[in-house]
Amino acid sequence: MQYSYSRVSLFEQCPYHFKLRYIDKEPEIPDYSANSPLILGGALHKGIETDSNTMIQDYYNSYPVITDEIVNEAIKIDRMLPKVKDFLKENFQGCELIHEYKIDKPSYVGYVDLIVKTPEGTCIVIDFKYSNNIKNYMDSEQLHIYKHYLEEDGFEVNRLAYLFVEKIGIRQGKTEDLFQFRKRLVKTLVSGKVTLVPIECDESKVNSFLNKINQIESATEYPRDQHGKCFSCAAINAKKSGRWTTLTPPSYLNYEQDKNGEILMKLPTTERRNVEKVTKRVFWLYGAPFSGKTTFANEFPNPLMLNTDGNIRFVDAPFISIADEVKSSGRITETIKAWDKLKDTVSELEKKDNDFQTIVIDLLEDTYQSARSYMYDKLGIEHESDNSFKAWDMVRNEFLNVVKRIVHLPYENIIFISHEDISKDVTKKTGDKITAISPNLQDKAALKVAGMVDIVGRVVADDDERKIIFKSKDYVFGGGRLPNLPVTEIDLKVEDLLDVYDSANKGLSKTTGSDEEVVEEKPKRSKRKKTEEATTDDVENEVTESEEKEPKRKRRAKKEVDTDPEDNETPPGEETKETVTDEEPPKRKRRERKSKDEEPEVEEKTTRRRRKRESK
Repeated sequence: MQYSYSRVSLFEQCPYHFKLRYIDKEPEIPDYSANSPLILGGALHKGIETDSNTMIQDYYNSYPVITDEIVNEAIKIDRMLPKVKDFLKENFQGCELIHEYKIDKPSYVGYVDLIVKTPEGTCIVIDFKYSNNIKNYMDSEQLHIYKHYLEEDGFEVNRLAYLFVEKIGIRQGKTEDLFQFRKRLVKTLVSGKVTLVPIECDESKVNSFLNKINQIESATEYPRDQHGKCFSCAAINAKKSGRWTTLTPPSYLNYEQDKNGEILMKLPTTERRNVEKVTKRVFWLYGAPFSGKTTFANEFPNPLMLNTDGNIRFVDAPFISIADEVKSSGRITETIKAWDKLKDTVSELEKKDNDFQTIVIDLLEDTYQSARSYMYDKLGIEHESDNSFKAWDMVRNEFLNVVKRIVHLPYENIIFISHEDISKDVTKKTGDKITAISPNLQDKAALKVAGMVDIVGRVVADDDERKIIFKSKDYVFGGGRLPNLPVTEIDLKVEDLLDVYDSANKGLSKTTGSDEEVVEEKPKRSKRKKTEEATTDDVENEVTESEEKEPKRKRRAKKEVDTDPEDNETPPGEETKETVTDEEPPKRKRRERKSKDEEPEVEEKTTRRRRKRESK
């Protein structure tokens, strides 16, 4: 087995999650949040090696669809990149810059961000960090390990350093529109700093790292979070105790998980990613009504339609209606909810006691609404806001667990169908507005589903010409787990879609991505709060100060700081799950909810105000 710094660090933090990722090789559903440390760090590295346009496009291409929040983060790295390039140019003139050098040894693999080779032949090894947490990296073994293996490759390394790129964490004020906020953001970014922090070489850290590898090799048990440094465990524990946290538990594709992120059961798996052994394809198709999506799915071999909207007049496939059903027996009336019918149907399909080859879910967003209705009855609420922000997680978790089961059904083709939503605008860096085109599914749920399916495609009808368009523009939702699609659009034909799948799938390695991923550490909450107070406008400060005077709010904030390990101690390394969040505290965020289906962060103060908004 080849080890990396991030792999060994995860074992030190939490052997349990190390086993899930590296021994069991359980795939995780990607984090598509705007400030995802993996995506931001990777884009910044790309920009340092290439240019701004390449960096921004690489960042945008990492998401199913761009949003205003993603554009905000793009503005940040776009403004900080010239500072990094200027720093390197001014301080290392006449030196050879070697980017992304791969160390590939029988027992170790890693990627060195930058090797600066001086005219004298000596080398400076630099690792880039898009983070404000300088002190959390001072005891890291990473650079010392790089030095050890680079010297085996013939490099004369005499200096080590981290290059920290400051992360600006201001938020949009309550009285600001997006244009005003971005104007203030750009002004604040002028003072953003790039800091080179030298590190003293320490051979003992290499020995410590090698000893940890020996511990992994001899490990027979994998306990959870022995030292309280695992962010995944911290997120689960916070949810269990009902504490608000910015951390998110990992979501595993092959497991059902409860609302806290705990694993409940493993779902049946099938061999994938080898074109010679393809046993399942999972597609998500969306488009305008009557664009031909259902008719197209009907052309797949031996389909079964799980239909929610009654649109089955023009197809001849067998179908099951997934809708609420009222049964009467004398004076007794019983309602069978659509969500119960869907779960019962999935349970029967899991037995594979039939000859179907294709399962079609039409429409996916209707099943999400069925899950909402089901959870409303279960929780005794009329809206997610009745149970604070927790109900949103509960609804989404209930929905996604069933979607996972559908994805794992033992059939050749799984097809999700959705209508498209063109009601949301995205404001570009230039200020121009563009209409985002995406499936008509709740945003966070849609991003999770995109991480479960193989291919996402948009069905477009232009008179008699019908096509499937894959992600070709930043504002058009796309993606899926299968990368490197050979084309951006095809005719709406089954054989063409299967050819695209097979072409992209051919030769794809079962292991994707690099172990040496750039992950940002989370700063202490107290420091982030201080930064926010220094950078937000007067109106926002007044709101913050007035809210902090409330005894209840103050006590709750103190409890979070005292009990959340991630708030006070962030372990060094690149394998954490935590990101810097610029979100406002839940109660302040909640006041901005304008429609029933937007997701609030916390409960409302009065029932009267909630009902008033629902009636709009």
